[in-house]
Amino acid sequence: MSVIETAAKPVLYLLPGLMCDAGVWQEQQAALGDEYEVRVPLFRGFDSLRAMAEAVLREAPERFSVAGHSMGGRVAFELMELAGKRIERFAVLDTGVHPVSPDEPAKRQLLLDLARRKGLQAVAEAWILPMLHPANHGNKSLIAAITAMILRNSVADYQGQVKALLTRADQTPYLRHITQRTWLIVGESDNWSPVAQHQAMAALIPRSELRVVKDAGHMCMMERPEAVTGLLKEWLHAGSR
Repeated sequence: MSVIETAAKPVLYLLPGLMCDAGVWQEQQAALGDEYEVRVPLFRGFDSLRAMAEAVLREAPERFSVAGHSMGGRVAFELMELAGKRIERFAVLDTGVHPVSPDEPAKRQLLLDLARRKGLQAVAEAWILPMLHPANHGNKSLIAAITAMILRNSVADYQGQVKALLTRADQTPYLRHITQRTWLIVGESDNWSPVAQHQAMAALIPRSELRVVKDAGHMCMMERPEAVTGLLKEWLHAGSR
């Protein structure tokens, strides 16, 4: 009896942001799993963006696609610098490439000090609402899901990721070298990584497309999961040339 071999699914990495895990991509991972082997790495225990990217590459196939959110978007740009020729399709969501601003260390230190004094529940209470579209401030199930995701971290995990962000390189020079058609997706009310920031990145990437998600803030994949899933499907099915 002959055995018909089934071709393996192409691999898609969905990279989570600060204190996030597969929960942030839950809807997208489920929706895209029929066509892709969707992998969501865990970035706990790391303290540099480059180390996060290197960990992804150690397990990645020769060719793969990647979408990164927030800190995960910065890891995606590290991947592009390290192994750009291996990346099939490339997208980033609610992210940036700029270096550390003068006031950023103090702002991050305030939350880190809060975590050490009162735990990550206190950080969640201070951090979540500013990240969401105002219409979602009363969405108890959404807030509970984000809080649970944050609490799956330890304070040490949080500290390591903060260190990674505060020791990051200016990634702006990477942008002009990206040859893939690149999608930039952002919530219309993202105050942390605003639309204008994505417009500036798009202007520097030779083949870029900007998509703005209505009624969403920084956590657009959880705030408007169907809209983001639709955009990612469009991105994955769009011609690469």
